[in-house]
Amino acid sequence: MTDSTDDAPTPARPLTDALGPISDPDEGAETLVFTTTLQPSKFLGLSLKNGLLNLVTLTLWRFWGKTEVRRRVWRGVRLNDEAFEYTGRGVELFVGFLLALVVLGAPFLLVVFGVQFLRPELAALLILPFYAFLYWLWGFGVFSAFRYMASRTTWRGIRFRLTGSGANYGLRFLGYLLLTSITFGWFWPAAERKLAGSVWGGMRFGDRKIAFQMGRSEGESLYGPFAIGWLGTAVGYIVLIIIVGVAFAALSHAGLLPEPGTAGPPDVVFILGIYGLMALLAPIFMLIWSPYHAAKLRAIARGVTMDKAGFTLKVNALPLWWLMLSNLFLIIVTLGFLTPWAQARTARFLITRLKSDGKAKVGLAHQTGRGPGSGEGLADAFGFSAI
Repeated sequence: MTDSTDDAPTPARPLTDALGPISDPDEGAETLVFTTTLQPSKFLGLSLKNGLLNLVTLTLWRFWGKTEVRRRVWRGVRLNDEAFEYTGRGVELFVGFLLALVVLGAPFLLVVFGVQFLRPELAALLILPFYAFLYWLWGFGVFSAFRYMASRTTWRGIRFRLTGSGANYGLRFLGYLLLTSITFGWFWPAAERKLAGSVWGGMRFGDRKIAFQMGRSEGESLYGPFAIGWLGTAVGYIVLIIIVGVAFAALSHAGLLPEPGTAGPPDVVFILGIYGLMALLAPIFMLIWSPYHAAKLRAIARGVTMDKAGFTLKVNALPLWWLMLSNLFLIIVTLGFLTPWAQARTARFLITRLKSDGKAKVGLAHQTGRGPGSGEGLADAFGFSAI
């Protein structure tokens, strides 16, 4: 007779014994909540200080002034109640600017000497490659500026970084501009989405990947708002030409314009009138394009993901239009003195509208290298900067 215990089935080994402890799928995952402590009014003193020092130093202070603005803005942006930190230095921006002058100056001098000393047809052959080089360099500069700012941005002591090639980004930028010109501007919405994907798809928080999902981004339509801006601009320019033509004919008929080849006070009055008309029309053109700019911001934010976390930016056309218009007005009226104040307003506007759903494993991120030694000189040389 067989013992009953021998026939009893052997208990299955627990899975944790066979495979080792099972890690928690939510380990290091957090819901991302953005808040801000930014108070733009506190940037008024900094605006005055930077403006005066820029005058005294013939704008050389701008590199250190920009650095201080970024430090304050970054410090006022919080994720899960922990502030971001900007670690860049003014001297890095200054050195980058000097390097950019060399990169831009050498080809420019080559073209100038070529135009002066070569035969006209040979000199013309230099101009087209030179312009292509400039647009490629523009794209390269945009990518380099993002890469520098990412490498100087930390959260919880861990740096962000941007992977990818600035040279390839510049080529894409150049190609997209060509397609945009061929299509009379209609490729540009797709180009901006693709370029944003190139940047955000290469972004990392430490060693954790941030992705850009084109399908999510394309859930936000861009071509309807773009059509409003494109058609509105075309109609606006036609109206402007008609108004200028009628005004010119009326002044000429009244004998208020000088004879061709002569100059006089009426010339000044007419030119001031043109600029005044353009100033009146500028808010209208900005309003026409505000639906597209708002949709573009929403589309970019929607495409950005990290692990299971997605993002949304609740920006509407009219509030964005008023922000841009009021910022532009105050910057022009104060001759640029209130630029830091306007930048703080913009940052607060965006952060208060940025939301996230799902969770990202930010708790598993590890530190990475410091990034480039100098910063965004090309961006400054071309006159563009995110902040």
